[in-house]
Amino acid sequence: MTKHRLAVILGTRPEAIKLAPVVLAAKRDRRFEVVTISTGQHREMLTPILEAFGVSIDHELAVMTHDQSLPTLTGRLLDAVSNCLAQSRPDFVLVQGDTTTAFAAALACFYAHLPVGHVEAGLRTQDVWSPFPEEANRRMITVLSSLHFAPTEAARDRLLGEGVAPHTVTTTGNTVIDALLAERDRQSSPEQEQSIRDELSSWLPIPLPPENAVLITGHRRESFGAGFLRICHAIRHLAEEFPEASWIYPVHLNPRVQEPVQEVLQGLKNVYLLPPLSYATLVFLLRHCRLVLTDSGGIQEEAPSLGKPVLVMRETTEREEGIEAGTARLVGTSEDRIVSEVRRLLTEKSAYAAMSRAVNPYGDGQAAERILETLAQRLAQ
Repeated sequence: MTKHRLAVILGTRPEAIKLAPVVLAAKRDRRFEVVTISTGQHREMLTPILEAFGVSIDHELAVMTHDQSLPTLTGRLLDAVSNCLAQSRPDFVLVQGDTTTAFAAALACFYAHLPVGHVEAGLRTQDVWSPFPEEANRRMITVLSSLHFAPTEAARDRLLGEGVAPHTVTTTGNTVIDALLAERDRQSSPEQEQSIRDELSSWLPIPLPPENAVLITGHRRESFGAGFLRICHAIRHLAEEFPEASWIYPVHLNPRVQEPVQEVLQGLKNVYLLPPLSYATLVFLLRHCRLVLTDSGGIQEEAPSLGKPVLVMRETTEREEGIEAGTARLVGTSEDRIVSEVRRLLTEKSAYAAMSRAVNPYGDGQAAERILETLAQRLAQ
C-alpha cells in the first residue's frame, strides 16, 4: 500500500490541541505517513500540550522572537515554512484555524503548488477587524485551500455562500471536541485526577476541586491596551463584590497581557493569577468551575460541552452556534457590561440554569476520523 505523506503544520497552543487528535489518528492509519512541523509561534505554551498528547515534532522552525510585529512574524513564517516544505516534500498539508501560522503556511503551500486542507473552515464574524488579524486570516486561508473541513453545518453553508465548490467542503465537527472528550475520559482515572490536583495545589491555596470558581482566559490582540484594562478592572470589581468566589486566571505569556493583568489584579486575595496550564488542568477547571469568562475561541466550544455558561469578552464571535444555543453570551470589553452579566449569573438561579444546559453544537468526538477519510479519498483520485 502506498502511503500518502501528510504534513501537519502548527505553531500555537490552540492549534496543538485541535490538531493533536488528527495527528494521532493519522499515525494509527496505515494510509498516511505523518510529518509534523512546528513554527514555534507559541513555543513555551506549545511544548507542554504536545507532550500531554504524546505528539512529537519532526521539524521545529523556532520563528518566534520577543514582541515581534505581525509583518515580521508573517515574513519569517513564510520563509521558514517554504524551506521546510521543500525539504519534507509532502503530498498534502493540513493547517488549522485562523492563526498567522495557518495563514503563512497556506500561502507557502500555494506558492509551492501544494494542496492544503483547512481544519475548522468557514468561521466568520463578517468584520475583518474583529478578531484581528484572525478574521482576515481565515478568509484568506479559504481562498488558498483545496479542502475545507467545516466544524458545523452553519460553517459549511457560509463557505458555499462564498462560492466554495461543494465537493471540497466536508462537515466534520470540531476537533477540539475530540480532544476534550478524550481528556475528560482520562480524568475518570483517580490517579489522573490526583495528579492534576497536585499540580494545581502549588498555585491554588483553596480546596480542590474549586467551588464557586470563575475561570478566566484573555489574550486577544484586538483588546490590547484599553480593552484589557477594562477587562481587568471588571474582574477586580467582581472579586471585591464576591469575595467568596475564586477568580482563577491562567495568564497568557504575551507582555501586553501580563502587564495590565499584573498591574490591576496582583495582590487580590481571591484572584489567582496562574501561569499557562497544561491542557489536562484546564479541562479539570472547566469541569469544576461555575462559569467561564473568556475571549478564547476554543473555550467557547469546549465549555458548552460541559454545561458551563460562557461570557465572551469580545464584540463579535465567529462561533454563533453557542450564542444561538443560549450557552454563550457576548459581553464585549465594557467594564459595566462584564460586571452586570457575571453578577446576574452569580445571583440569579434562573439565569444560570438557562445558560448551563449541556448543549454541544460543535461535534461528537469523531472529527479527526472524518478529516482523514476525506483526505484518503482525495489522495486516491
